[in-house]
Amino acid sequence: MAALAGVAAQGVVRGLCTLTACLSARLPSRWPRRGYAVGCAESPPTFGFLFDIDGVLVRGHRVIPAALEAFRRLVNSQRQLRVPVVFVTNAGNILQHSKAQELSALLECKVDPDQVILSHSPLKLFLQYHNKRMLVSGQGPLVENAQALGFRNVVTVDELRLAFPVLDMVDLKRRPKTTPLPTTSDFPAIEGVLLLGEPIRWETNLQLIMDVLLSNGNPGTGLATAPYPHLPVLASNMDLLWMAEAKMPRFGHGTFLLCLETIYRKVTGKELRYEGLTGKPSILTYQYAEDLIKQQAERRGWVAPIRKLYAIGDNPMSDVYGANLFHQYLQMSKWGRAEEQRTSGLQKQRPSATQSCASILVCTGVYSSQDVGSTEPALGGAEPPFHGHRDFSFHPKLLEASHIVNDVNEAVKLVFSQEGWA
Repeated sequence: MAALAGVAAQGVVRGLCTLTACLSARLPSRWPRRGYAVGCAESPPTFGFLFDIDGVLVRGHRVIPAALEAFRRLVNSQRQLRVPVVFVTNAGNILQHSKAQELSALLECKVDPDQVILSHSPLKLFLQYHNKRMLVSGQGPLVENAQALGFRNVVTVDELRLAFPVLDMVDLKRRPKTTPLPTTSDFPAIEGVLLLGEPIRWETNLQLIMDVLLSNGNPGTGLATAPYPHLPVLASNMDLLWMAEAKMPRFGHGTFLLCLETIYRKVTGKELRYEGLTGKPSILTYQYAEDLIKQQAERRGWVAPIRKLYAIGDNPMSDVYGANLFHQYLQMSKWGRAEEQRTSGLQKQRPSATQSCASILVCTGVYSSQDVGSTEPALGGAEPPFHGHRDFSFHPKLLEASHIVNDVNEAVKLVFSQEGWA
């Protein structure tokens, strides 16, 4: 119960809610409409897979060979998926349909957009903020992603910088040569901050986000006292580190959030608060994934309920911790002890038949790099460093995977063996 309460701290998970159906983007004509079809000779599965992507299926832009072997097991002779599958990534700097196309090419298996959950996908549920004027931070197709999530009035950090050129002062080359006239009169106030992923110029984003928070959305003016509570902040992807082609892990958006939180506390003496944190290990993200799994089963015509989920990942803090936290929530729900807190604008969750969520840790990503985030004690018997987000309580037991295997192919074989599948 303490672990769940820690996750819900400061409004991180304000509602355990239902998930709105994702709209599928138009698919290329050379693919069939779905990666699976109604009517199959096999008995309906009662389990589903939640696959992490980076470090499990790919390293950077290179597919891990074991992933190809795994997906050959997961499809039948008609190249249709034998079980429901969703891809749950903490990446967010790409469009959902683009990620689906990328995975389709890499895995040689049809992946639909509604099988892909980006770190910010559950922000579709935060309806009460969709009409607010939000400052959006990150990189890639920011505006398109924000609009796909339902946010109708967004302004980028670059747009804000151009409107107020005296705010961005770190890079000498970008400083204005003359002092421009203020533009506060024709620039509408910002009403919230939307953090979709790590930006390219951290110093610019950190400075301008702070300006917006300290000025109550009017960065061209100065306030004698910073407002508190500050404007609503929604953030996705809390990963401190992630694995690409480099031998050592790279900074993730969680590192950027750590910088922002530290600066805000140092400047104001108060804690930065979030109205929503999505992406693994948030329970809300796993509920979102569970709902998509159920939708796949319904479209396939499987009548047997999905009882068990298997979450396969390489990062103990996001993948293992999140899956175990969700499993704990499912167990408490079974006995009626789960805390159900609702957020305005979020709909009630559909009844769940899922009974458990098993965590499977692979050694092809973060975990294999000198055991970063390892569940094993450090030298001298000390606990390993906590790489999770500030608002998530540290419970070492939740970092212990149900299973540890070499790669994703071994993970799929393990699950099939446990479920009695050939």
